[in-house]
Amino acid sequence: MTTRISRAELAARIAADIPEGAVVNLGIGAPTLVADFLPAGLEIILHTENGLLGMGPSPKADRIDPDLINAGKQPVTALPGAAYFHHADSFAMMRGGHLDICVLGAFQVAQNGDLANWSTGAAGAIPAVGGAMDLAIGAKQVFVMTDLLAKDGSSKLVPACTYPLTGVGCVTRAYTDHAVFDVVDGRFRVHDAFGDNTVDSLRALTGLELS
Repeated sequence: MTTRISRAELAARIAADIPEGAVVNLGIGAPTLVADFLPAGLEIILHTENGLLGMGPSPKADRIDPDLINAGKQPVTALPGAAYFHHADSFAMMRGGHLDICVLGAFQVAQNGDLANWSTGAAGAIPAVGGAMDLAIGAKQVFVMTDLLAKDGSSKLVPACTYPLTGVGCVTRAYTDHAVFDVVDGRFRVHDAFGDNTVDSLRALTGLELS
């Protein structure tokens, strides 16, 4: 019985939903994989908060430029026409509503679209907000890429976040390894279910009223 898709398959699923002409920021971690699955022939402009517009896919091992990295310090490529700019200008793009989509990871997503992705709030936890708050409030659409279940088996989709918030009511769609969920009128709606998942089985996993 297949109930989960791989991280790479999820990245490809997200990439397929990004329209031509979109300016997109890919958050640190798993979201960076989306760059490797963008449809060939479409102009999709990738932004990284450390000051690059026009980021390409990951380089091959023999083509790595140590001076060309993304916000997560991973090596990247630059496409023809790419632009480099100051960190402050990059954040002005993020905060000013110039990004069409950002793809972020998450610890929790609430059914009203609240996002928690920078700290669990646990004692000794290392806060790592980076530019996530700026992206969450500045991008026109916020896509979340995450596993549906945490390591302890609890759902990352929740009635209300219990971790410190990154943004309020900001999430448009949550892409998980079990299904894709839209945030609609304060509730999650199943957009796509993968493998043998159904609305009923997803209700059982999350404990949420899904439609």
